[in-house]
Amino acid sequence: MASVLVVEDDQFVRSALIRHLTDASHTVRSVGTALEALREVAHLRFDVVILDLGLPDLDGSEALKMLRGITDVPVIVATARDDETEIVRLLNAGADDYLTKPFSVEHLSARMAAVLRRSRSGAGEAAPSTVIRVGGLTVDPLRRQAELDGVRLDLTRREFDLLAFLAGRPGVVVPRRELLAEVWQQSYGDDQTIDVHLSWLRRKLGETAARPRYLHTLRGVGVKLEPPGAERPR
Repeated sequence: MASVLVVEDDQFVRSALIRHLTDASHTVRSVGTALEALREVAHLRFDVVILDLGLPDLDGSEALKMLRGITDVPVIVATARDDETEIVRLLNAGADDYLTKPFSVEHLSARMAAVLRRSRSGAGEAAPSTVIRVGGLTVDPLRRQAELDGVRLDLTRREFDLLAFLAGRPGVVVPRRELLAEVWQQSYGDDQTIDVHLSWLRRKLGETAARPRYLHTLRGVGVKLEPPGAERPR
């Protein structure tokens, strides 16, 4: 059972979500505006927030940034916007996952379960204390901080999780299905989710897919992280 905040201004959709989540034994509160959502998370503890973007008082993406300023509660964005640029913007703003409307209650349940597993796993397990160093990259899992050539990187939670996982296996090609299972705690998913996070992580590492330094994608195989100048397999 989880404590869920539903942020949705469409009364029909809102009622359906409340009914489904309540039937699944979750505790549900709901609001119809971004400002109400901010007040709720400021005063109450939630396990997950389901955030609609089409809110009457504030664009949902702006609300997401404001939420991230006061809480690290997992946020699943519900949006009718399905273009890659928008998805990238949402994930970079701090969304943990997203659903494109219309979606089934089964799809919502699966995404919620995955997000809650990740959140509870992270809260219940002690982070490894060993600082990881790969070339000029330093990753401190305990403090959840990363630096490149002595400069601290401003990473989202998921970007850090992805970087730390790959950095802990330098030079090892990690299959995408393993990234989904270990970083996203999902047995299945959309490769676009991984690609979006890799794209933003590369940008913060000062590289691109065409000119990689640390992150290397092997098409059809997986992803690996290794220091610049390491020997590449022919």
